[in-house]
Amino acid sequence: MTHNTTALFSTVSSHFIADWLVALRSMCAPAHYQSLLVRSGLPTNPTMPKGRVTLEQIVCLYQLAAVETGDEMMGLWARPIRPRALQHLLTSVREATTLTSALYRFSTFWNLLLDEYQFSLEETQTTLALRLVPQEDIEPQRFGHMLILKLAHGLLSWLARYEVPIQTVEFAFERPAFEEDYAMIFPSPVQFGCAATAIHFDARALGPVNVRSSADLDQFLENAPRDWIFTQSQNHTQSLRVRAYLNHAGWENANLGMAAEAMNMTSRTLIRRLEADGTSFQTIKDALRRDIAIRRLQADGESIEAIAQDVGFASAVSFHKAFRRWTGTTPSTYRAQQVNRS
Repeated sequence: MTHNTTALFSTVSSHFIADWLVALRSMCAPAHYQSLLVRSGLPTNPTMPKGRVTLEQIVCLYQLAAVETGDEMMGLWARPIRPRALQHLLTSVREATTLTSALYRFSTFWNLLLDEYQFSLEETQTTLALRLVPQEDIEPQRFGHMLILKLAHGLLSWLARYEVPIQTVEFAFERPAFEEDYAMIFPSPVQFGCAATAIHFDARALGPVNVRSSADLDQFLENAPRDWIFTQSQNHTQSLRVRAYLNHAGWENANLGMAAEAMNMTSRTLIRRLEADGTSFQTIKDALRRDIAIRRLQADGESIEAIAQDVGFASAVSFHKAFRRWTGTTPSTYRAQQVNRS
């Protein structure tokens, strides 16, 4: 399963990974923790207000931290998940004959490792729900809950060789201020403040597995978590469909009318659907410009003036103002932080 370039080109709020960083910090000496951040290209204060994190930085930090902490879930659960656990999980689910039986193997595997939670699998004629049931009174770890549900979805999609549709995702924590970031992860509606964390599949859509070789397994492990943590679909919210259109068609000259026509709807209908997603065409376009600018500043191969012009600003001054509004820092300061880590 190849990763989606539109998703990997995006950024999420730095607060999206805050819980993960708290867990990781508790496992490391201060200097070691700072080293992990630096080597991942993250700022030493990654959860500063308005901070943005690229999805590639998340992948890099995961790959470094999982190895160096000796815990493949990096402190997200009460018991460390020892090295090679993910390999054993893949070996187990790869032997399943159907996606439903693979999900049963997934739940059985984690129930052997987790202390504070147990998975239950609840099946009806139309729905298969994987539910994370607490075994004690404990506050949910937001990043951990997200990651383990996405691992279940990613494994099923890997076995199916297409992104398995999800009916809904539920989290047992309250709605965070960065809720829109979850749309980059799950191709479904996401609900918060629920009785338990769960992911719901259409049982009728869970067919046979598509046999995976040992080489496929090795590649999946080598790429982890790139191939399973980020959504392959751009169709679950209208806002992501618009973003994908702008990325493909070229955001520079595209307008609302062109996007609506490409999606076979009127401009009025597109406006209404974007409002339902809590956004607008211009907001999506600005976010894409922001993420393009962040990625190009990381590359350190172009002048800030050239980047400003290419992302649609008449002057470097106006770009500086917009970038500070987006991220809380200036383009030159952001680039200097990246260069100092390289």
